[in-house]
Amino acid sequence: MKLKKFIGVLVFFLLVGSAKVSAQRFAYVDTDYIMDMLPDYKSAQRQLDLIAENWQKEAEAMKQEIDKMQKEYQAEEVLLTEELKKKKEAEIKAKEAELKDFMNKKFGYEGELFKKRQELVKPIQDKVFDACQKIAKQSALDFIFAKGGEVIMMYSNAKYDKSDEVLAELGVSVTKNKGQGSEQGKPAPGGR
Repeated sequence: MKLKKFIGVLVFFLLVGSAKVSAQRFAYVDTDYIMDMLPDYKSAQRQLDLIAENWQKEAEAMKQEIDKMQKEYQAEEVLLTEELKKKKEAEIKAKEAELKDFMNKKFGYEGELFKKRQELVKPIQDKVFDACQKIAKQSALDFIFAKGGEVIMMYSNAKYDKSDEVLAELGVSVTKNKGQGSEQGKPAPGGR
């Protein structure tokens, strides 16, 4: 993701240029807040939830079929020959392998859900990244940190929050300040 690479580069320059900290200008954006305010992101998330729900139903149906096969096998086991027992056990194992393969293809790392998420969400993340860069240039900022996701801020002064400006750059009108995050001189909720 560009955002993660951008943050990594920012941290590197922060460490390298720590002697000049007093002359540098910083700001942050709350990426979770921004994404939640974007209609495109909400729509993409609904699509992903629907897809995942349908695949989960398919997986549940497959699991129920396996459970039924196991119950039938247990009920008939004493009457079956060794050859038929092995055949039924192999059928059950094949169905279990089929379910596992299905789950990996749909929900696994780089599975269909992961790819669909990349397809739907990455363009939105790219727009946010571009808007952050534009705000940074307009405000003559040296760094913009992302508050949310993987970067943790122990303290953040709300006067440096550029999230609403990024949303405005993206064409999303914000009627009032988000009311989240930290106030000047107070730590952010949850230690962030």
